[in-house]
Amino acid sequence: MGDVAVHEATGEKERMLFVRLPWEIYRDDRYWVPPVIKEDLAKISPSHPFYSHAEASLFIARRNGRAVGRIAAIIDRHFCEYHSCRTGFFGFFESLPDPETGPVLLETARQWLKERDMEEMAGPMNPSTNDICGVLVDGFDSSPCFMMPYNPAYYPTLLEDYGLRKSMDLLAYVVEGPFPGVRRFETLVERIRRKEPGLTVRPINTKRFDEELGRVKEVYNEAWSKNWGFVPITDGELAYLARGLKPLIVPDLCLFAYLGETLIGFSFTLPDYNIVLKRLNGKVGLLGMLRFLYLSRRIAGVRVMMLGIKHSFQKRGAESLLIYETFRRLLTRGYRTCECSWILENNVLMRRGIEALGGRKHKMYRIYRMPI
Repeated sequence: MGDVAVHEATGEKERMLFVRLPWEIYRDDRYWVPPVIKEDLAKISPSHPFYSHAEASLFIARRNGRAVGRIAAIIDRHFCEYHSCRTGFFGFFESLPDPETGPVLLETARQWLKERDMEEMAGPMNPSTNDICGVLVDGFDSSPCFMMPYNPAYYPTLLEDYGLRKSMDLLAYVVEGPFPGVRRFETLVERIRRKEPGLTVRPINTKRFDEELGRVKEVYNEAWSKNWGFVPITDGELAYLARGLKPLIVPDLCLFAYLGETLIGFSFTLPDYNIVLKRLNGKVGLLGMLRFLYLSRRIAGVRVMMLGIKHSFQKRGAESLLIYETFRRLLTRGYRTCECSWILENNVLMRRGIEALGGRKHKMYRIYRMPI
C-alpha cells in the first residue's frame, strides 16, 4: 500500500490541493455538498480576520504521491484567554478510509500543538465555534443544511480509535411544515404579551446594515457568553461573515427582540442554500451566480442558525416570541421544512421550545477532546 507521508501545505498550489481534497473523499457520496472553493481558500488564508488572534498550520497526507488526507492544527489565543486554558484544535480534517492516514494526521496536529505548549487537543473546528465545527455522528441519510458539516460515517470511529473522546454533542432538529405547533404557541405568546406588553420584534434593516451588525455583536457576545465552547466574535470576524451572508439574507427572517427601547435578543434564519450549492460544485463565477439566483427560488427549507436572549432577560418569554414569529413568517412565505441547528445538548430550554413546535432530533454532531 505504501507509507503515508505528511507535509505542511504552504504555497498557493498546496493550499488549493488542501481545499480540493474533499472532492476525492466524497466523489461517490450523494449527500455531500461541495463547499465554495473561494470561501474555503479564504478561511485558510492568513489575511482572514480569525488569524489576527490565532495561528494555524495546514498539513496534507500523501501515499505514493497521491493526496489521501488533510488536517489543520490551530491555536486560538482568544479562546485560551477567555477559558483560561491551553487548548488547541484540529480542524478541516479529511481522510480516506484506511488505518494509517487518519492517525498520522491527528498525531501530526497533536505534536504541533504540543510543541507550542498546548495541554489539550479538541475539534474539529473549521476554524472555531463561530464557524463550522463538529463531526457528524448520527444522521448520515441526508445532506447537511447550509453551513453545517458533513463527513463519512467512519470518521467517529477513526477519531475514537486514535484516543479522542466526546466533549460535547451539538444537535440539529427538524420541524416539518405546515408547522402545526405554531398554533399551540399562539396562546402562549398572547399570555407573554399581556405579561410583558413592551416586548416587540422587528426585522433587520438592511439599509442600516453596519448599525445592525453592532446590535448582533452586542447580543451575541452576551447571550452566548456562558455557553460551552464560546469565544467572543471580533468586529473583523463579524464584518467578514456578514459580507458573505448579506446577499443571502431574507430580512423578514432575521429578527431583533426588544423590551421597550432595550435590545434583548435576536434570531437569524436563512434559506437552505445547500440545495443550490450542490449544483454549483464549488464554483461561483458569473454563470454560477446566475444559476444560484435562479435555483434559489426553488428553496423550500430554511435553517434557524442563531437565536439568543441576553442573560438578564431570559425566561421572560422573548425566546418563545422569537420562535413563534420566525415560524409564523415561514408559513407566510410557504417554506415546508426548518432545521434548527446547532443546539448544545445541555441547552434544555431551547430544546424544549423546538420540541413544543413538533421538532424532532434530526442529526447529531460531536466535538472531541484528548489530553496532549
